[in-house]
Order: sequence, then C-alpha cells, then structure tokens
Amino acid sequence: MTASDFVSLDFRVDRELADKPKIGLVVLATDYTIEIEIGGVLAAGGHEMHVARIAMDPEVTPETLAAMGPRISESARLILPGDTLDVVAYGCTSASVVLGEDAVAASVHAIQPGARVTTPITAAKAAFSALDAKRIAVLTPYTADVNLRLRDHLEASGFTVPVFGSFNEPMDPVVASIDRGSIRRAIDTLIAGQDIDMVFVSCTSLRFLDAVAKTEDQIDLPITTSNHALAWHMHHLAGLTPPPGFGRLYARAPKDA
Repeated sequence: MTASDFVSLDFRVDRELADKPKIGLVVLATDYTIEIEIGGVLAAGGHEMHVARIAMDPEVTPETLAAMGPRISESARLILPGDTLDVVAYGCTSASVVLGEDAVAASVHAIQPGARVTTPITAAKAAFSALDAKRIAVLTPYTADVNLRLRDHLEASGFTVPVFGSFNEPMDPVVASIDRGSIRRAIDTLIAGQDIDMVFVSCTSLRFLDAVAKTEDQIDLPITTSNHALAWHMHHLAGLTPPPGFGRLYARAPKDA
C-alpha cells in the first residue's frame, strides 16, 4: 500500500465545541483536589478545562512556593499547545501571594498574551468585593511564615482580618486529607463572637467546595474557598454564567466584570 491508496474523507467541525471558551489551569504537582473541585463546577454548567501540572515540593514554605516562579511559563505552554486560551488560572493561593499576582500574570502572558489570568487570591479578593465583604475570617492549613504573608497581603489590599486560624500543616498530601468535619469545626471556632462579613478557606488542596452552600445556610454568613472563588472567577472571565447551587457568591458577578 502506498500513500495514494488512502481514501481522503470529508469531515465537519462541531462549531459549538470549537467555539467554546478555552479555559486553562496550571495545577501544582502536589495538589490532589483542585481538578476534582473546579472540574466539577465547570462540568455542572456544561463546560470543561484543560490542565498542565507544575513541579512543586510537597512541603509548602515561602521558599518552595517562590521556586515555582520560573516554571509557570513552561507549564502554561503545555496547555493546548498551538491554540489560543481565553482564560488561564494559576492554581496556588499562597504562591500567588509570595510571587505576586502581576508576576504570575506576566509569566502566563509570555505564552498566552491574550488570555485573561486569575489566581485563587485574585479570585478571592474579587469574591469579597462582589459580596461587599470587608472583614474576613481566614482559615488556612499553612504554617506561620506563609500565614503572615497572606494576612499582610489581604490587609494591604484593603481588607481587615479580625480572626485568622490555621491547621499548621506544611505537607500538601496531609492537607488534602483534612476532612470536611475538621474544616467545619474550625470555621465555627473562628466565627464565634466575631464581627465578620465573610469566611475564606484558603488553599486549593482543602476540600470544602461542595459544603459551602449548606454551611452558609447554617452559619448565615457567606463563605468562599480558594477553589470555590477560582471556579467562579474563571466562569466570569470566560464570559460564562456560573451554575446555581454553589452558594451566595455564585449569584453575584465581579464588580470589574
């Protein structure tokens, strides 16, 4: 058989599929959670994302977070090479604080210059503003050296952090296994007697997105998590409407949308 023996066949392109916004996500190599949670929210609205992993040490420290900086561009390059992405999210809250949101965006734009870029901390701040929340109760798994940077970043961005709690666990594999009951008890402890507007559960490895709406009803306060806020922000940046059923934030739009 030679090349001339192959039959040339016609095909048609599914325009609905081809014209869907292309959403990319850079995922930490150590993250067990973000693809499951954000992928589930996107799938609930009939959408999808495309991911690439970025090398990361399983121990979360300012040094290991900062080490990801030079790797972001090459990881973004691995998401649908040769195609144009509409939105690219970098999936690490604490690294976005350590590296700086502008530096993350610049690394992505080196590969996808036209993409709209977000991070979990970018999305969380947009969520606070969308809900007119200024006084934020923060829960993290991080150790003190990372927590101080996050608190300082939020306060420099115009928010107040009246109460800040942490599980003080540096290892990502352990963080991913912290159960929802522990997170819920921690939230109850943090908000007791506090004058706050909202709760933020920070870290893409913590699994709590599917408990947000129910917990909001029980404590009568809005809640967001790193993955919850990021999925919401990714939808809006892509021109999509977030699906219902995921809590108060999903009924709001970013103020800069």
